[in-house]
Amino acid sequence: MFLSRMESHCFLLFVFVFQAIFILILYRGGPSRVFRGIVEPPGAGDYSKPHDVYANLSLLTRAPRRAAARSCSALSPLLVGPLTISFRVLPSERMIMKRNPFVQSGGHYKPPHCFARYKSAILVPYRNQEKHLRHLLYYIHPFLQRQQLSYTIYLIQQAGTGSFNRAKLLNVGVREAMKDEEWDCLVLHDIDLVPENDYNLYICDEYYPKHMASAMDKFQYTLPYKSFFGGVSAMTPEHYMKMNGFPNTYWGDGGENDDIATRIHLAGMKIVRTSPHLGRYRVMDYNEETEIQEPWRRPPSQHNTRKTWKADGMNTLQFRLISRIKHPLYTKITVDIGYVPPFS
Repeated sequence: MFLSRMESHCFLLFVFVFQAIFILILYRGGPSRVFRGIVEPPGAGDYSKPHDVYANLSLLTRAPRRAAARSCSALSPLLVGPLTISFRVLPSERMIMKRNPFVQSGGHYKPPHCFARYKSAILVPYRNQEKHLRHLLYYIHPFLQRQQLSYTIYLIQQAGTGSFNRAKLLNVGVREAMKDEEWDCLVLHDIDLVPENDYNLYICDEYYPKHMASAMDKFQYTLPYKSFFGGVSAMTPEHYMKMNGFPNTYWGDGGENDDIATRIHLAGMKIVRTSPHLGRYRVMDYNEETEIQEPWRRPPSQHNTRKTWKADGMNTLQFRLISRIKHPLYTKITVDIGYVPPFS
C-alpha cells in the first residue's frame, strides 16, 4: 500500500515536470531555443576567433553510390561558428563558381554525401545590385553547404524604373519557387546582408515565423525596435499562406516590415527570433552613410493592416513574368510588377 502511494506521487510529479517542460518549449518557440546550450559547441559564439567562410568544404566528397548515402546528421559536423567577413575585394563570378564545385545550374545544391533533412528556398529581392550580389553569393553558398541543406537561391528582379517593392517581389518569389519544389522553408533575404555565424541555421521554426537577422552591425547588434522583422526571416509555406503573404502595396522604402509583423500576430502566430549571439549579420558598406542612417528612422505606416491584410497579399498578387533564367549560381526571375503610386 505504501509503495502504491509512493508510485502514484512519483507519477504525478513526472507528469507535472513533463507538462512544464512542454509548455516552456512552446513558449520559447521550439525545442531548438530551449536546448540551445546542449547542441551548440563552446566555440559557436566566440567571435574573437573567426573562421574562413570556405572552411571544411574540402571535406565534401561525393558518395560512391547515391542510393547508399544516409540521411545527413541532425547537426552538421562541418559547422565552424563565427566567420571572417570582408567586402574589400569584389569576387568574380568565375572564382565563386570554382570554389563551389557542387553547386548546380540555377544555384541549386544538395549534399553530395548524404540526404538533406531540410529543403530551403533562399529568396532575394533584387534590382541592379551587382556588387552586393557577388559578395552575397561568395559567402552564402559555402555557409549553406556546411549546414547540409538542399537549397536553391532565387533572385527576383523588378523590371522597369518604378519604386522598388520588396514585399511584392517576395510574394512573386514564393509563388515561383513553389513551382519547383515542396520547400520546407522559405528564407526571405535582403541582398546586402551576410550572416556571421553558420550556427544560424537557415531552417524554419516548426510553429512560428522566425526573424533571423536579430543582430545587425549597423544597429550595434541590437534590434532597432521591438517589432522589427526586416533583413532575413524564415517561414514555412504554411506560415506564409496563413498570413496571406506580404503586402503588395508598399512602394519605395516604406513600413512593410511593421505590416508583416502585424499580420503575423493577426493570423494567430508570433515572431520567434534567432538568439542575438547567432543571428549576427554584416551589412555591405556601399553608400555607407545612407546604409547607416536610413534604417534608424522607423517609417510611418499609412496602411491599416487590420483592415487590409486579408485583401492585400498572395490572394491578390498580380505580375507579368518576363524571364526565368538559370545562371550557374542562382535562378533569376525577372518580373513586371506594375506600379501604382501609393495612396493615389
